[in-house]
Parts: sequence; C-alpha cells; structure tokens
Amino acid sequence: TYRKDAEFRTKILESPMRLDYNEHSYCLKIYFLEVHMGNNAIVGQSGGPTSVINASLAGVFQACVMRGANRVYGMLNGVAGLLDDRVTDLTATLGSSLEIELLKRTPSSYLGSCRYKLPDSLTHPDVYEKLFAILKKLDIGYFFYIGGNDSMDTICKLSDYAKRIGSDIRFMGVPKTIDNDLMHTDHTPGHGAAANYIGVVMKEIIRDATVYGTNYVTIVEIMGRNAGWLTAAAALARGEDCEGVNMICLPEVPFGIEHFIDKVERMQRESRSVVIAVSEGVKLADGRYVCELSDDAHFVDAFGHKSLTGTARYLANQVAGKLKTKTRSIELSTLQRCAAHVSSRTDITEAYQVGGAAAKAAFEGHTGEMVALDRISNDPYQCTTRLVDIHQIANFEKKVPLEWVNSYRTDMEPAFLQYARPLIQAELTPVYIDGLPRHIFMK
Repeated sequence: TYRKDAEFRTKILESPMRLDYNEHSYCLKIYFLEVHMGNNAIVGQSGGPTSVINASLAGVFQACVMRGANRVYGMLNGVAGLLDDRVTDLTATLGSSLEIELLKRTPSSYLGSCRYKLPDSLTHPDVYEKLFAILKKLDIGYFFYIGGNDSMDTICKLSDYAKRIGSDIRFMGVPKTIDNDLMHTDHTPGHGAAANYIGVVMKEIIRDATVYGTNYVTIVEIMGRNAGWLTAAAALARGEDCEGVNMICLPEVPFGIEHFIDKVERMQRESRSVVIAVSEGVKLADGRYVCELSDDAHFVDAFGHKSLTGTARYLANQVAGKLKTKTRSIELSTLQRCAAHVSSRTDITEAYQVGGAAAKAAFEGHTGEMVALDRISNDPYQCTTRLVDIHQIANFEKKVPLEWVNSYRTDMEPAFLQYARPLIQAELTPVYIDGLPRHIFMK
C-alpha cells in the first residue's frame, strides 16, 4: 500500500502520527493524529531598517502565497504592534507584480519597525498568552520575523514557548542587518548595500578633501557598535582611480587617543589631506566607548544598547587642538541604511531569497531556525542558503577576524576585500518618475 498509494504515502510523510509495532505479529499500526495547523502566515520587521529589508518581505510574502497560505498578515511595528493587535492584510495590499518590484526597491521597513525586547516567558507569561491568543484569532500557522540579533532573540523565545505549550505554529528567523554581525551566516542581507554606499561615498569624500592642497583631516563616523564590518568596507574605496582612506579604526581593536593622534601626525607629514574611517563603537582599553568622552547625551534602548554618536566629532576636536590642523567630522548616520539608489543587485537578490527560503522551510515543517547564507566560492561568486538552529544565533555577535586587519591595525588585508567585493556587485536601478526614485509605502 505504501509503495502504490501516493496519497497514503504523502500522508505518512507529512502528518503527525503515532506508530505501534507488535513484534509477535510483525504488525505496524499507524494512528494519524488530528492537529489543527493555522492556514495563515504573519511577518514582521524589527530593529534598524536596511535598504533591502523589503526585498525579504517580498520573498516571504510571495513564497507563502505560492505555498497555499490563505492570508499573509503583516505586523505593524513588529511584535510591539502585534501585541496591540495592529496588523494589516498584505494579501489585499500587495496584489500586483509592480507593487512587489517597487517593494524590492524601496528602503526602510514597509511594515514599520520596533525595538521591543520580549520578557522571559516564565516570569511574564501574560505577554506570551496575549500574543498567542492574537495569533490564534488570526489562524496563524507560520510566523516570520525579519531582523538582526535582537529579532533572532524574539524568534528564539517564541519558538521555545510554542514548544513548551504544544503550539503547532512554526517560527522562522529571516536575517537582516547592515552590521553583518549574525553568527553562522557568511554575511547578512542589508550589509552589501550599506557597504556599497560606504565605498562610493568614501571615494567622493577623498576627492573633495584634496581640492585645497592644505592640511586637512577628515574623520568619517560609520555605524558599528561592537563589530566593524561596515567601517572595514571603507577599504573598498581604494582602486586605480582612488588612493583610499588613510586609516580605518574598528571596535575589535582597542583604541588609544594619544596613539591615534600620533598616527595622524605621521600620516600628515606624507599627505596634507588625511581621511579616516572610524567606527562609532571604538572603545578604550577600559571598555568605554570613545563617544562617551564627549558631552553628548546617550540614550539606552530596550535591549540595553547605548545610542552611539559623536565619536568623529570628538576625535576631530582632539586632533584640531593637538596638531593645529583644520579638521572636519562627518557622520554618515542613517544614510548608510537607506541609500537604496546604490544598493547592489546581489544584496537585493539574496534578501529576497532568504525570505523565500524561510517560508519554504516553515511550510516543510521547520521551526526555531534562521536562514543562513552559505558561500560556495568567491570567483565566480556563488552562495546558497541553509538552516541554523536559532539558539546558535540569538545573542551572539560575529566580529571582524583580526587576521583580516593589517599589522598596524590601520587597514584591511586582501582577504577582506575578496570577501566583501562580491557583495556589492551589479545594480538594480530604481524606478524613476520625474527624476526621482518611486517608492511604495503604507498609507
């Protein structure tokens, strides 16, 4: 029967069951269990947005529809909005292929975002009971969360709680972060586009900084709390048509202010114009962020992360005071994560793929996992996806390997460039209307 009856074979492979084997009569009895599986899917976006996060949303949405979800809901402002019962029916709002293509090219989070830290389910069960009641009301069987480390913490907590109470909802993490600091994935969607922007803008800043032929120190502050992947991307500016930045300062390398000023002085003896890329999260040997030495106020979010800003401004003032040279500080700030006009096609494509892969995995029975990117080769560049247990991802950080930093700790080695260059290749031109890119947004 198993060999001949395709319907029965499919039922065995896909249905929850209990097997009883009687060794005396050599009889195998199969009891199919009646388990209700929600017919709808829900997806949310969390944390800092990127210029390609909506491509992942498009990937989740289209894959869920293709696999038979009755409805695909979107959380408005992530889990925080879901707890307020704020959702939208994406099946009704993303109806055409044009809207999907615009979504892929639109920066920031179409559904809105949040920085909400789920409490522990044992000490605050009421939060989870409320959330799962909302999911039950919406008949949710598949839950997707697009985000970085804190978002994977959310998936970890929800999937663990679901397992403990016997819920059949499947929870999948979809990676997203410009910081590129998620473990067990070669890189993260969002990083390539941001790295491309940094490479482009650093070349332009270097050209601008040389026009007067006078002593000038330009310090550019780049995002990166504890991992310097984005700041390292400043090395991409160097090429046949650009001498590149003079110094790169990463959070992975302990920072000394006097040592930094000495380096700048030596560099300015060789070149009047000095351009430096510094991570917002560079730290002193005692663990303090350099930006904490300034008078700027630093707020703390729900996950205990201090807002970091003012590093470049503080260092520029120190250099100006000690070396008597003109200085300028530049904070790239949110431009790094929303510059969709210089997104790489590679990044957009992979962001879309991880969304689709997460939906495929959930519909095939997976839960409590994140889709990771697995690089097969650099030349030609080839990358595929795989699944990783969410417990190996949440609350861990991937740092820049120090062997990819030169011995002077001022520049990146060729190994980093071989890693980073494939991620910024090719373009996906925005849809331009009246000279400006056309976006789609939630009205």
